[in-house]
Amino acid sequence: MTLIAIVLATLAAGLGSVWVAAVLMRTGIGSQGSRFGAQHLLSLAAGALLATAFVHLLPEAFESHINPKALFVVLLLGLVFFFLLDKAELWHHGHEHRHALPEERGHAHDGHADAAHGHGHDHHHAHNNSAGRWSLLTGDSVHCFGDGILIASAFMADMWLGIVAAISVLAHEVPHHMGDLVVLSGNGSSSQSKIALLKLSLAGAVTALGGVVGYFLVSSLADFLPYFLAIASSSFIYVALADLIPQLQRQLTARQTVQQVVWLAVGMIVVSAVSTWAHGDHEHGHAHEGTEQHEAHEPHGDHDGHKH
Repeated sequence: MTLIAIVLATLAAGLGSVWVAAVLMRTGIGSQGSRFGAQHLLSLAAGALLATAFVHLLPEAFESHINPKALFVVLLLGLVFFFLLDKAELWHHGHEHRHALPEERGHAHDGHADAAHGHGHDHHHAHNNSAGRWSLLTGDSVHCFGDGILIASAFMADMWLGIVAAISVLAHEVPHHMGDLVVLSGNGSSSQSKIALLKLSLAGAVTALGGVVGYFLVSSLADFLPYFLAIASSSFIYVALADLIPQLQRQLTARQTVQQVVWLAVGMIVVSAVSTWAHGDHEHGHAHEGTEQHEAHEPHGDHDGHKH
């Protein structure tokens, strides 16, 4: 049952994020001039990721009997690990093609973008040839595989935790896949767009493969589950703080800044609300189960009041 849930959730996160991105681009959401732009999507995703890490994953990890200091060390090493992967361009995130977001096509090479993300003119051209596009797909596949393992780790701890993790992954992948689709579509023709959607969908489906591998990996190393949750937390925290939030650090009007904060808060509130509800339902289920077990062990009296 858990494995089936992991496969369905990873497919929903991997493929769902690609298709949602395609639908949003077709409807114009996230484009320049839209009331709901890419900045809102990024803010929402960042809030969801941070809340998932700090409200869901880490509390679950610290409920174990493992020394908290050891978990904090794993969290720290995880952040360094994802930083190094990012440096090596193996952990491929959307900030590598930030210029491809629909509302930012015209700002690909401004000084702020290049200074903040270190991407120059050569990198832009690399994405416009075939090799660059296959490199992008390879990076996405590796990233999706890692997401699948993280989602599986969350599911092995708690079903609701896994669902929230999958939703958070979907949320932060949508704006990045919008950029991927722009890059892969090339000249923007209908046939090119369909091919780009197919290629990106195949890369997204790798999330399910990562989920299956993660299931068997975590199952065989059940005692290390809290460490897996700490690593998953470090991934979400790194993506939010090193990838998404820097894209929000632009010189905006007071109104736009407030909108960013509001959408950031919405992402946090939604995830926190789901966490509170799921945790309460989880505790209620345990309490009900405990009551039934207690009643089952109580001696029963017969109709004369004598105990058997």
